[in-house]
Amino acid sequence: MIKDLIIAILDVLYPPFRRLMPYQTFRYAACGTGNMMLDIFIYFISYNFVLEKQVLYTPLGAISPHIAAFLIAFTVSFPSGFYLNRYVVFPGSVLTGFHQLLRYFLLVIACLFLNYFFIKLFVEQFQIYPTVSKILTTVIIVTFSYLTQKHFTFKTGYSTSGTGSELAAKDSGREAN
Repeated sequence: MIKDLIIAILDVLYPPFRRLMPYQTFRYAACGTGNMMLDIFIYFISYNFVLEKQVLYTPLGAISPHIAAFLIAFTVSFPSGFYLNRYVVFPGSVLTGFHQLLRYFLLVIACLFLNYFFIKLFVEQFQIYPTVSKILTTVIIVTFSYLTQKHFTFKTGYSTSGTGSELAAKDSGREAN
């Protein structure tokens, strides 16, 4: 199973980070980074090679190539992000898959709006450089997203902190249910 392979890899990579963060936070950071890299890779391939930097004409209208590439990448990174969060990062959720998916979708939409809001606020109101604004925004959004997913989207019936072996034991207990 892909989930088991990912967890095994994370178990091997975690020891140097043990003193810096709990295992679940490490899982979230690693899975989020991997999914972000996948998203950027698909965006790059879509924009440069699939769309060839050309406008995409659809029956509903024309879509600029950078937005079309974003939509193409989103169709992959959204389900992969959900899968990673559901099965690797927050495996002990007591919510049904449908409720997790709905909450995850709402969180993604909220994060898109928050990104827009904070970048505009930092750049236009506080006169902070755009790149610095993006970094500040990312820190805020990642923190908000992690806490929201932990306590709302993938709400669990037990504490999700602990070591890799403790989370793995919880994972196997979930599979038995």
